[in-house]
Amino acid sequence: MSLPILAIPPSSPAQETSRVAERRSANFHPGIWGDYFLKYASDSNSMSFPAKAKGRIERLKGEVRKMLTDATDKPSQKLNLIDQIQRLGIAYHFEIEINQQLEQIHKSYFELHDNDNNDDLHTVALLFRLLRQQSYTISCEIFNKFRDREGNFSESLIADVQGLLSLFEACHLRFHGDDILNDALAFTITHLETIDKGKASPKLKKQVSHALNQPIYNGIPRLEARRYIPLYQDEPLHNEVLLSLAKLDFNLLQEQHQKELGNLTRWWKDLDVERKFPFARDRIVEMYLWMSGVYFEPEYEGAREILTKVASMVSIIDDIYDVYGTLEELKLFTEVIERWDVDAKDGLPEYMQACYKTVFDLYDEIGYEMTRKGRPYRLFFAKEAMKNLVRAYFTEAKWFHQNHVPTMEEYMPIALQSAAVELLLVTLLLGMGDFVTKDAFDWVLYVDPKMVKAVKLVVRLLDDIAGHKFEQERGHVASSVECFMKQYGVTEEEAKEELRKQVADAWKDINEELHCPTIIPRPLLVRIHNFARTMHVVYKDEIDLYTHGVTEFKKHVTSLYVNPLPM
Repeated sequence: MSLPILAIPPSSPAQETSRVAERRSANFHPGIWGDYFLKYASDSNSMSFPAKAKGRIERLKGEVRKMLTDATDKPSQKLNLIDQIQRLGIAYHFEIEINQQLEQIHKSYFELHDNDNNDDLHTVALLFRLLRQQSYTISCEIFNKFRDREGNFSESLIADVQGLLSLFEACHLRFHGDDILNDALAFTITHLETIDKGKASPKLKKQVSHALNQPIYNGIPRLEARRYIPLYQDEPLHNEVLLSLAKLDFNLLQEQHQKELGNLTRWWKDLDVERKFPFARDRIVEMYLWMSGVYFEPEYEGAREILTKVASMVSIIDDIYDVYGTLEELKLFTEVIERWDVDAKDGLPEYMQACYKTVFDLYDEIGYEMTRKGRPYRLFFAKEAMKNLVRAYFTEAKWFHQNHVPTMEEYMPIALQSAAVELLLVTLLLGMGDFVTKDAFDWVLYVDPKMVKAVKLVVRLLDDIAGHKFEQERGHVASSVECFMKQYGVTEEEAKEELRKQVADAWKDINEELHCPTIIPRPLLVRIHNFARTMHVVYKDEIDLYTHGVTEFKKHVTSLYVNPLPM
């Protein structure tokens, strides 16, 4: 979209300068959802899910709890039940029961040497994945039984497509030094990509194709559940109780998410984004889906609202620094954010005044809410994270205006900051409960632990790999791809291949940190892990789907927030 440079009249020297400044345009496509979700914001359009259905959900939950706690002679049966519950998107109702069952399975399998189905690849791989993702100690040497004397995986496994698929999924929980899983990943990818048509049903081949593109561990849980429920329904031996609960629960949650989206759409329209910030991405719906990947559960409604609003304003600020602002304007804006005084905005051009006032008011509202709940200290960390972010944005803007291509050593510290991970991790804590203490904010903002560093790396490098071509076409600071190419004299593909390896190593750090004792409660680490997972959906197939919302992201929004599951 071309930018109406003179649409906002100047009223200060800075504005007079911007009036004649040459503005870049990213040509972002307009928002595609418009007023669609506004109908859900109406007070008269309260959630219509019938009370009778809610009662049925409670009865079905009771039946599932009984399934989980009933004794069984075969751990494999319980493992498959837990896997189905998780993949159907209803595990959040049964976290205590699932953990109790996995604890018992862990004890029985490893302490009592229960060898139930221990030669079945699917069962062993499922055991490994479910236990490791729950932070139970389990060694990848459990897979040695499937390797020959030379250490290669047995060729006989090639015919076991379900087993290969389960092993492939398990490999994504690997640690540094898990060479068996490194070999297993290469082995499974090779053979899953070339499945013999006679060795797998069409349904299994469909599952394989999806898994190779989007492994469970790196997916957004709601999207994975929405895709899996119809597949599970087609299973001849599916459990009707699980299926009914999954459908009812999905549709009930969808109604709540629609209402939240309606309220956010109304807030966004009240900001008059299209007129005030015509150069920026209009993506409030896409941002809601992205941030909901951190927590989708009903009790996090307030946290989702805070996170989505702040992230959406960050998106506008990012476009100000990357696309629209002159270097002089950006210097002033950075200084104003540093001061954090509403009156400091007077020297800014009008579009920046509007942005700053919106951010200031939003943080004021958040601060009021934090104080009301007895957590006033949290706002300090939110402001500090925003200041850190704009400093990094301004450094990158100076690099661009100086035509400077930094070395990787110079680029990465700034780029990890400008990825906005630190700010978003602090923000996702704001609306969470009292189990999130001041120590957690200190940990994210000042300690910079290995897990946070790893998440920053995943986000930055996936963003760079997906978006660098589009950004370079419009004019943008060099990304890690360009920096790496220049520093090491390699091709674009060679640079991206090295960066992908760094992403894989960062995931090993994340996996290990999820298992390490820490002052940070595990539920919080899980949310940070979820944030990293969203990146593999948003930056998919080397496309920034958030920016280019008319692509696969439109299908994601439709499946989660437009179309209910047929009952």
